[in-house]
Amino acid sequence: MPIFDFLSGQFIDVIQWTDNTRDTLVWRFEREGHEIKYGAKLTVREGQAAVFIHEGQLADVYTPGLYMLETNNMPIMTSLQHWDHGFKSPFKSEIYYVNTTRFQDLKWGTKNPIICRDPEFGPVRLRAFGTYSVRVTDPAKFLIEIVGTDGEFTMDEISFQIRNIIVQEFSRTIARAGIPVLDMAANTRELGKLLAKEIAPPLAEYGLELPELYIENISLPPAVEAVLDKRSSMGVIGNLNEYMQFQAAEALGNDGAGAAAIQAGLGAGLGMQIGQAAAQAGPWGAAPQQLQGAAPVSRQMPPPPPVEHVWHVAENGETKGPFSKASMGRMASDGALTRDSYVWTAGQDGWKKAEEVMELAQLFTVLPPPPPGS
Repeated sequence: MPIFDFLSGQFIDVIQWTDNTRDTLVWRFEREGHEIKYGAKLTVREGQAAVFIHEGQLADVYTPGLYMLETNNMPIMTSLQHWDHGFKSPFKSEIYYVNTTRFQDLKWGTKNPIICRDPEFGPVRLRAFGTYSVRVTDPAKFLIEIVGTDGEFTMDEISFQIRNIIVQEFSRTIARAGIPVLDMAANTRELGKLLAKEIAPPLAEYGLELPELYIENISLPPAVEAVLDKRSSMGVIGNLNEYMQFQAAEALGNDGAGAAAIQAGLGAGLGMQIGQAAAQAGPWGAAPQQLQGAAPVSRQMPPPPPVEHVWHVAENGETKGPFSKASMGRMASDGALTRDSYVWTAGQDGWKKAEEVMELAQLFTVLPPPPPGS
């Protein structure tokens, strides 16, 4: 290199930074030996701040504008002033550019479910996720607290810590809000504002702020959501009997398989009617007139179990009961029920003596009849 070019380079110095990465928060202006020349031009663009570090200490912070580094409190850094050091200045200075624009569309979410108490469902587990934006408000504090001497600091290096702060404050906010789970979707905006307010103090200690924070979704575990879906379906259906009749009509009109299902259902209903008629006729079978109009039933089908009757007993002009057959047996054993006692049950034509009812006459066969001539 010719000596004239070298000497010209000692007098001319332009300091600037343009970022094309879209994720860099801090960038250090690199000069060989960290030499900043006297009279250098420092360009700070909109959305930037420049932090001047001299001999390891923070000297000044420059906002957007054009600066000539030649004030009295600025050390003379020109190498030509120090011939005895071989054109190498002993004064070491550094300039860090800090990006003060918003970093948008950053994601946050709960890694594990958050347990909270719901006034309607009791203890529930919740998951939530959303987006946020962040920017540097205090370049000096951010450089001291977070960056240190890192020559290129990106958003990925701080986003994990910010997500931890958001999730921690979200857990505390949800626990204190007392909003029912079913109403949280209608209050996500208010929850987001409340959450951003709680997050502001710890982030201010880093020189950061969150201009925007959004809660996109608050969800329950899949098992709980499935139960809620069933509950909602039942509410939409309304009258279950009418819905089943509608489904049956739809199936009947669609295909033969649906018609077969309807026929099976009708057969089951007819069987229930026949069983009820047989139960009312007693253990000796149903009367022919009760089965008139009924379809033939296969003999291979077992009859339905008989329905146990309950009985009323007339005593001294008063009606007592109802009594089960087992109770009537105990009364017959104790003598409270005799052959001449009048009894009645549903389906019986008037009052009859107990010995005239076949089902109750059996209760007196276990006892010896009165002796002749008594």
